[in-house]
Amino acid sequence: MRQNPPVARRRLAILAVAAAGALTLLPGAAAAQAGAWPAKPVKLVVPFPAGGSTDSVGRLLAAELSKELGQSVIVENKGGANGNIGSDVVAKSEPDGYTLLLSGVGSNAISYAVYQNMPYRNSDFAHISLLATGPNVLVANMEFPGKTFADFIRLARENPGKYTHASSGSGSSGHLAMEMLKQDAKIDLVHVPYKGGAAAITDMIGGRVSVMFLNQDTLLPQVTSGKLRALAVASAKRNPAYPDIPTVAESGYPGFSAESWFGLSAPAKTPPAVIQRLNQATVKALASPEIRQKLESVGFVVVGDDPKSFSAFVDNEITKWGKAAKASGARMD
Repeated sequence: MRQNPPVARRRLAILAVAAAGALTLLPGAAAAQAGAWPAKPVKLVVPFPAGGSTDSVGRLLAAELSKELGQSVIVENKGGANGNIGSDVVAKSEPDGYTLLLSGVGSNAISYAVYQNMPYRNSDFAHISLLATGPNVLVANMEFPGKTFADFIRLARENPGKYTHASSGSGSSGHLAMEMLKQDAKIDLVHVPYKGGAAAITDMIGGRVSVMFLNQDTLLPQVTSGKLRALAVASAKRNPAYPDIPTVAESGYPGFSAESWFGLSAPAKTPPAVIQRLNQATVKALASPEIRQKLESVGFVVVGDDPKSFSAFVDNEITKWGKAAKASGARMD
């Protein structure tokens, strides 16, 4: 039976509008609206080589997120340029929730200040949750004459330029932590940058450099074995892995903080529904006794917050480390 022409035209118009509406939906948005995300494995880019602290945190998180999301979360290591290469890959990925970044203090805060030609900006990311924080710890070699943080400050003031401080590299959090302390305490030390923390620790133990700020988990074996002496931790509160070591803040420098951190981020414009789902899954994953025990045993403080709080945290970190980098003059090509 033939249709009435006006009726047929109305039906065609309705179908055209529906089709146009469907075409305007991005793949990620359509999946989110349909409640289908994730419909395939999710990739978590760790912007550092396998085997380090960042990689360990990424793999712990990936295992728990896989359980929460009902899909495999696959870790992909893309190291280089202090985390910038892998971070740039995520910044330029499709914002569909299937490519995520294990963000951190270096690639998502310090790098903006020390690299002259950054390939991405903070606005290229949607920050999901702060995972964990860990303080830099100030250590001295066992031959250093000072036994306490107060001794160190006194000796440094009495002998400007005499003592050296090692770091895992120019522009690293340990380097800039010392630059902040030098400004606050008005002390003068000679910076000795290394290509990584392992070489710096070796020379510290050998007595070739005096003091150093480095991540708490990396230093813990050397401190507990008596090869290095911990003088202070650079967090607001004392760290559970270093319960007898005072903070810099409580030792006369209120507000002093220099911590490494890990977060979960996605490309900007990832659908809000996907961000919300990822945040909920991440917070649940961080509540896992296995994750908490493994991270806390080496001095990390597990967090798990909301996107708004984490975004504000990152903004503050960019400002703080930017000031330290500018004062130090640290620049990278």
